[in-house]
Amino acid sequence: MSKISTLFKELKRNGKKGLIPFITAGDPDPKLTVELMHALVRGGSNVIELGVPFSDPMADGPVIQRSSERALTQGVTLHQCLEMVKEFRKQDLETPVVLMGYANPVEQMGAERFATEAKAAGVDGVLVVDYPPEECVDFAARMRMAGVDPIFLLAPTSSPERIKEAAKIASGYIYYVSMRGVTGASHLNTHDVASIIPTIRQETDIPIAVGFGINDAQSAKAVSKTADAVVIGSRIIRLLEEAPPGQAVQSLEAFIREIRFALDS
Repeated sequence: MSKISTLFKELKRNGKKGLIPFITAGDPDPKLTVELMHALVRGGSNVIELGVPFSDPMADGPVIQRSSERALTQGVTLHQCLEMVKEFRKQDLETPVVLMGYANPVEQMGAERFATEAKAAGVDGVLVVDYPPEECVDFAARMRMAGVDPIFLLAPTSSPERIKEAAKIASGYIYYVSMRGVTGASHLNTHDVASIIPTIRQETDIPIAVGFGINDAQSAKAVSKTADAVVIGSRIIRLLEEAPPGQAVQSLEAFIREIRFALDS
């Protein structure tokens, strides 16, 4: 059983919901990324999604696009992202880390080499935004053979066929995008989320994490009533943008503690 699967079983046994924050590797400063990852854990995160910066992040809104641009300007590559995970693992062997990004860097490295190096670095899961599940049976199998969970996206527009395909090959968790559009949107409808999750559960017993539009403790708590975990990305990137000089780590940890408290209350 993978580290992510074990974690979700433990959360369920304890009646808790997962908290999965997203940060972009290298933003706001590559030297700060590992420290930010540890702050996420101290605040109560269960899984860390580490974004691999990409020049054309089509599913991401302007906030996360800016974070990718800042990281790329500082020369952050997929290889450096793996090095950051290695550094994080020197102090934390338990918290699952999921790399989230786009196909181009993976294709450039080659899927087999990527699977091997990701596992060696301490990566537990991979979510490639522009890899549709129906075209990724081999990729998913290669990841699982390496001991890395292949995670896939579903959305309000996902057909019954795509839901079935994702359910067949995903492991770790399924990331349900709570709304149409890009990351950072604000029109979250928790009723819509609650109505679709049972449909996904008919096809799989894999945990379902919900993201897009979760900006605060209130929205996180509302979504957690039906989801197994909540994912927060754009709000965290904005927080890092707005943090006073030298206060990014403390601001991030305090925000995560607030969300954790809401999920546990």
